[in-house]
Amino acid sequence: MQSAVRADDVDHPMNSRRVLVVDDSRAQRRILALALQRGGYHVTEAETGTQALALCRETEFDIVLSDWMMPEMNGLDFCHAFRALPREGYGYFILLTSKSEKTEIADGLDCGADDFLAKPVNSNELRARLRAGERIMGMQAQLVEKNRLVNATLEELQKVYDSLDRDLIEARKLQQTLVRDRFRDFGKGEVALLLRPSGHVGGDLVGSFVINPRRIGVYSVDVSGHGVASAMMTARLSGLLSGTTPDQNIALKVGLFGEQDAHPPEVVAARLNRMMFEDIQVEQYFTLAYADINLQTGAVSMVQAGHPHPVILRHAGGVEFMGAGGMPIGLIAEATFERTNATLARGDRLFLVSDGVTECPSITGEELGEDGLLQMLCANRHMGNAALLEALVWDLSTHFGGEDFPDDVSGALFHLKE
Repeated sequence: MQSAVRADDVDHPMNSRRVLVVDDSRAQRRILALALQRGGYHVTEAETGTQALALCRETEFDIVLSDWMMPEMNGLDFCHAFRALPREGYGYFILLTSKSEKTEIADGLDCGADDFLAKPVNSNELRARLRAGERIMGMQAQLVEKNRLVNATLEELQKVYDSLDRDLIEARKLQQTLVRDRFRDFGKGEVALLLRPSGHVGGDLVGSFVINPRRIGVYSVDVSGHGVASAMMTARLSGLLSGTTPDQNIALKVGLFGEQDAHPPEVVAARLNRMMFEDIQVEQYFTLAYADINLQTGAVSMVQAGHPHPVILRHAGGVEFMGAGGMPIGLIAEATFERTNATLARGDRLFLVSDGVTECPSITGEELGEDGLLQMLCANRHMGNAALLEALVWDLSTHFGGEDFPDDVSGALFHLKE
């Protein structure tokens, strides 16, 4: 008996398509095989669908030409089983049939057939059908290659993102060290600091420093924008307002008798503004609230440069918003800044807060505003400094509907002890 399965022994080009011809008629197989070989295809023959399926498990054929009516497994069942096999590339499946009813053709398409050839097969029609299959497989190969390139690019981008993410995590840790002492006790007064960046790194900065044994400076800064550029600016400003390096602190100076003193707040703002245009020269600006506080008398000299109004929480129960607004620093070279004076009584508090708090939206999109801030502060005014700031963040997250705030949340809370 004729061998049921045979591979063609003729040499073929390395780039030729592999074609499987499946037909229980040896004569039909040979006619198709010879026509395909003349076209440069590498041809393998199978007598039944079962034998063809076994071959397909071992080899990924590019094109399959299968008779519809065969013993053991007909063409429809073979096509359905062929589509279920795991493979990398697409296999183009042509059914050979004498059937012409539309319902039968629909059955063949439902089982996964790509095309049909009427028996007996016409050589010109066979070539045309194969060219159509070649076009489809060519487009599929291009699509696979493009997907491969996209996936490779995505993998490279993921590696870059992971590297940047690691760097930003380390940058966040470093930025947090700029506000190392979240609570400082100055004897007759104390300062608690709040800093919650909205991303890995932020553009807010809060802090305090000693001017001399009687006075301290407290500040709140909000650099325009977000991300690395803003964070780098806060790092620069942190050095300019540092208490650990008084000789580099832009607010400090030596007094008439050699003691450490400080420039008036409006002069500090002007010096920072001049530095932005003459030294740093970047497309950024920042808002500032800076207070020079006398721990003995409670006298406060303050400048507000585009920052939200500082709040005084009176121990007796009143609340006052200070300042007249003012221009941000680094926005206009000729900007001038005004000083605001106030006096704190024992037990009073001064709160310098960023717009990440006052402009925080609610679940419905409404900003908290000064009235909302006032309600939160008054509701928690019986708490200590650190606890009050923690409660403020808690209430703000309830207002916003989550803790991933859209802007940096920061503030400096000073308490003049009783």
